[in-house]
Amino acid sequence: MNNKVIIVIPARYASSRYPGKPLAPLVGATGVAKSLIERSWLAAKEVADVAEVYIATDDVRIADAAKSFGAKVLMTAEGCANGTERVADSLRSLAEMPDIVVNLQGDAPLTPPWFLTALIDEMRRDASVQMATPVLRCDGQTLSNFREDRRNGQVGGTTAVFDTNRDALYFSKEVVPFTDDDYAPEAATPVFHHVGAYAYRPATLRAYQGWGACELEQLEGLEQLRFLARGVKVRCVEVEARGTVFWELNNPVDVARIEDELMKRGAA
Repeated sequence: MNNKVIIVIPARYASSRYPGKPLAPLVGATGVAKSLIERSWLAAKEVADVAEVYIATDDVRIADAAKSFGAKVLMTAEGCANGTERVADSLRSLAEMPDIVVNLQGDAPLTPPWFLTALIDEMRRDASVQMATPVLRCDGQTLSNFREDRRNGQVGGTTAVFDTNRDALYFSKEVVPFTDDDYAPEAATPVFHHVGAYAYRPATLRAYQGWGACELEQLEGLEQLRFLARGVKVRCVEVEARGTVFWELNNPVDVARIEDELMKRGAA
């Protein structure tokens, strides 16, 4: 088996909640500001045994910024509906296909490297796995936060349920499975938080691009549901936070949260 692994970071300039988000500056522990896309690229570069890290975008502003800090860029079509489609489209520019393609979302610079390593290890261990994604078991405090967000009409996170083989049964922005039990803040719960990173086989990615969006994907706003709707198994790989915080940058208010964590980590 060809064990070559690449990481692709999809990035788009247009965003209804935060236009130009990939170029938003984030100040680290040294007081130096680096763009969101550069910090996401730096996070990807921390993952061991990866052949190459690419930034996939359709925007020349992002491409120019990426090249300025030394990243390799794969230009994509403008009409990509989500990050998975953009990663799939970027493969057209590669002369040689890898065995595993990892999607690190461009708004997740705090993603710990062991999250991605766990996906790669699972794909290498089991050649039948076409796609893998990380999940975290919620403690009582996290579950309480998710419930409170839903009561307030907000989405606190995506949850995942899976079978005994750890292949996904469903992903939802609702809190599933349902439980009204009370849990201590540090207690383990039966609810798993889905982390938005993915590893795929190239052939599966190419198929995804041709299927078109499914109803569940559109209702939930979750791109991975297109795989489940087509009968493709998604392996859920349990990971541990190890005390780290990994805010995604979805809104301008998240900048301060991410910068605070960068300070704690001593990130330059």
